[in-house]
Amino acid sequence: MSPTTAEQALRRLELTVVRRLDGLLHGAHQGLLPGAGSEAGDSRVYVPGEDDVRRMDWNVTARTTVPHVRDLVADRELETWALADLSPSMDFGTADTDKRDLVIAAVAAIGFLSSRMGDRFGALVLHDEYIHRMPARTGRPALYGLLHSLMDAPRGQVVADPPDLAEGLDVLSASRRRRGMRLVVSDFLDAHPDLDPDAERPWERPMRRLAARHQVLAVEVIDPRELELPDVGRVAFADPETGKVREVHLSPKIRQAYAEAAALQRESTRLALRRAGVAHLVLRTDRDWVFDVAQFVLRQRRMSHVHRKVT
Repeated sequence: MSPTTAEQALRRLELTVVRRLDGLLHGAHQGLLPGAGSEAGDSRVYVPGEDDVRRMDWNVTARTTVPHVRDLVADRELETWALADLSPSMDFGTADTDKRDLVIAAVAAIGFLSSRMGDRFGALVLHDEYIHRMPARTGRPALYGLLHSLMDAPRGQVVADPPDLAEGLDVLSASRRRRGMRLVVSDFLDAHPDLDPDAERPWERPMRRLAARHQVLAVEVIDPRELELPDVGRVAFADPETGKVREVHLSPKIRQAYAEAAALQRESTRLALRRAGVAHLVLRTDRDWVFDVAQFVLRQRRMSHVHRKVT
């Protein structure tokens, strides 16, 4: 893609995000997802067994003789980091776009929204045999430079020992300690999948460690052909991660078995992310990803509002 074409694509993407997401998602919230931060907010009556006594507002408690705690509001300036999976399995798409393009779109959407609030935005990228680091910076030019680098990255190649998602999560946890939002965009496909929904995924424990300190949004990128196969007879399948090719006759039995295995894989991913305690957003190459992002965040906000009313 030429520099001029890439610049035009980014400008269109930014315009789409700003028009369709910015005003809709933020409102009274400082961050993309609702949640506690580190900035002191208003005081309210202490609820035994539910509130943390470490947030006790002793001044108000002394004045009113009734225990009060001080709520926390989302930070006004965060350091947001994205872990973008650009491994060979992302160079695939049979619908409106490739999975790789959807990864870049998701990173761009969060980046544009974060930069408009003054947050620093950086990224780690899984590509070939390396985990590439793009330092967190503020401002639109820095974000454009990061996105240009993602768009210009060559298609993934088959390498002997590529870093997997678990390694990327470990690096993200170890290198960036300051609390903030963490975005993980991947297809969450394992080299040797275990279709038992209750089995621990290789990346599950590192994801749990990351979520213990940061607000984490996991974006699962899916193409419809990964969920079910067409009735087209004999097909040659190539594994993008290993380069192996195998011819398969897509009989009804094979197609049914594949669909069942794909459903189990997706369910395993959903349960693993739920056990890790992270927000989970699914984006598909055959759907309007901006609409799905908006619906997801609004749903998260409604759930948070209901939870606060209950507690």
